[in-house]
Amino acid sequence: MKRTPVLKTAELILNQLKLAQGKWISGEALSTQLQVSRTAVWKHICAMKTEGYLIDSATRKGYLLREIPDLLRPQELREGLKTVCIGQGEIRYFERTDSTNLRAKAMAADGAPEGTLVIAEEQTQGRGRRGRNWFSPPGAGIYLSLIIRPDILPQEAPRFALLTATAVAEAVREITMLETRIKWPNDILVGGRKLGGILTEISMEMDKVEYMIVGLGLNVNLAREAFPPDLQELGTSIQVEMGRSLPRLPLARRILERFEETYQEYQQHGFASIRSRWQAFTDMIGRTVAVDTMGRRFTGEVMDFDEDGYLVVREHNGDPVRLFSGDVSFI
Repeated sequence: MKRTPVLKTAELILNQLKLAQGKWISGEALSTQLQVSRTAVWKHICAMKTEGYLIDSATRKGYLLREIPDLLRPQELREGLKTVCIGQGEIRYFERTDSTNLRAKAMAADGAPEGTLVIAEEQTQGRGRRGRNWFSPPGAGIYLSLIIRPDILPQEAPRFALLTATAVAEAVREITMLETRIKWPNDILVGGRKLGGILTEISMEMDKVEYMIVGLGLNVNLAREAFPPDLQELGTSIQVEMGRSLPRLPLARRILERFEETYQEYQQHGFASIRSRWQAFTDMIGRTVAVDTMGRRFTGEVMDFDEDGYLVVREHNGDPVRLFSGDVSFI
């Protein structure tokens, strides 16, 4: 069943301004409809303006909403979001935080239900794999973490990095028409450069997964020169690839929808079809790679990605090796 969030007064006022569809609505009408004082309406309108909403005010006319800012606020994100669970419960929104994965882990440990979403405009300690930082400047990307509670065994967990990568790559391609690719296990690429990364973290209870945090960092409206010097040749953004900026809200919604669709497919039909979809986004099979993992380096030809999401590499001596995770570089 789809959850109905309880709206705050500011959100109710904003809803009324949107329903007016570009027409003036008086402070008296808002006050009467929402059963709050006209002074309270005015204070909320002023707060919205400071948040970036372009709202005209005029004596005897009232208020007119002219423009909605490109902010990933919960009310804006939910509007038109076609999901049943993901993003329909609590959305914890931060203008600035250390890491959405850290916030989501704390919430999950406190019992936050599946579908809970943490999203930020900026991260000061955005996290990638192996403790690396993820460059997360304000208002320029999509930085989010989902709490899910899949009924799976721990050995199934690696599949979820591939599942998420598939959903993100498909959503980005749908919205932007960019030729997205996936580099095992969790990188979204365009033109060989990194557009996004996925970080999945799990908490186990006995022999099953208690909860999983699915984190995403995606570069959207960053100019090439906005990247740190060491990332300018390695990273890219949708703005760089398209030659123009892109509204983030429709893309964020589609990513959440695609994830839920793919997650439901996994629950109902298993991993096989998702694995096939993932493979359509990678060009790694047959290529020679070096994989650094667990203090060792494996070099060889990529043979396959097996039913558990592991990378299978044939070393130079002919022996196949199954790798759970690692840093891949092409040779």
